[in-house]
Amino acid sequence: MLSALLAGLALSTYGAGTPARAADAWAPQQTKAREALVVDGETGAVLFEKDADRAFGPASLAKLMTMEVVFEAVDGKKLPLDRTFPVSDHAWRTGGAPSGTSTMFAKLKSEVPLDALIRGTIVQAANDAAIVIAEGMAGSEQAFAGLMNDRARALGLKGSTFVNPTGLPADGQSVTARDLVALARHIEEAHPELYEIYAEPQFEWNKITQRNRNPLLQEGVGATGMGTGYTEASGYSIVGVTAQNGRKTFLVLAGLTSIADRQAEARKMIAWANDAFRRENLFAKGQTVGQAAVYGGLAPSVPLVTNEPVVAFVPKNKAESASARIVYEGPLTAPVEAGQKLGRLEVLIDNRVSVSYDVLAGAKVEQGTFAGRALDAAQELAFGWIRTL
Repeated sequence: MLSALLAGLALSTYGAGTPARAADAWAPQQTKAREALVVDGETGAVLFEKDADRAFGPASLAKLMTMEVVFEAVDGKKLPLDRTFPVSDHAWRTGGAPSGTSTMFAKLKSEVPLDALIRGTIVQAANDAAIVIAEGMAGSEQAFAGLMNDRARALGLKGSTFVNPTGLPADGQSVTARDLVALARHIEEAHPELYEIYAEPQFEWNKITQRNRNPLLQEGVGATGMGTGYTEASGYSIVGVTAQNGRKTFLVLAGLTSIADRQAEARKMIAWANDAFRRENLFAKGQTVGQAAVYGGLAPSVPLVTNEPVVAFVPKNKAESASARIVYEGPLTAPVEAGQKLGRLEVLIDNRVSVSYDVLAGAKVEQGTFAGRALDAAQELAFGWIRTL
């Protein structure tokens, strides 16, 4: 693997940094969360992570995947919002009034429309609503969990496994902070109209009104969703999405020991994420970001470009911690087609990859003459390489 420092990225030109202020006294490394991940919504850049791939029990955060399955069916015109589903004895006892868990208090053997069940699941974290949906769509919680896992794999969520639609404790059920951020970003982007339900302040069913359980909605931090969870084994957790001053931020915190800690840590982490970084436009779409050597071609190298603007979030007080590099397998072998994916451009903060962009061939490089390829081969042999002409 050949890694080359990205030519032209003079991070020193970003400025010498800003002296720390009182508001900067708190650092994310001080978080009480056992697992944490903070991601920029525009680029997917990782702003902070702590054991983001360690599995933990999801509790009600499993309902994010439950809703993703439902949203896919609704937006795919496979399931109308006015479809009604019956409240079974199992749903009522396991997640309803007798359960002592989060519930929308759906009546036994009543018929509840899907749009109400969605709001019950999102706003009230209702277990009865999630079970009624699962039984209505797949016949059983177990069968619905199969749909959840199929969607998880399709979305590239490699570290999470679902056993039921509620998140109630079950052997083998776990998620990771990285997967939850990826899931939240997908839901917010792919299902914008249904996503708006996550910001609804309250929902009433069976003449009982309950407020949204997401504490960030009352914090004045521009929260637009998502949800919270708690299990005795995994502690208190939260997935939050905020939009402030043109910046969108996705946050996961888990392993906290109290509701108060969950709210305070989320508030501090969001404030830090919004204040600690400066957005930098590094390259425009199609702009050459570097060169890659080409073996056996009419040209010795090919320009590398990206098919989207390259944006980086640079720490205001520590600009020197940001760097970039191009990574590709080389030398490349001709012919090379224009637009061919050749590697990636990585932006790093403290030597950890924050965001990655595909790099493509900016021009076509045709295969060279036999003599030219022979010369390349001789040059490679001088370095102990063996190539086939």
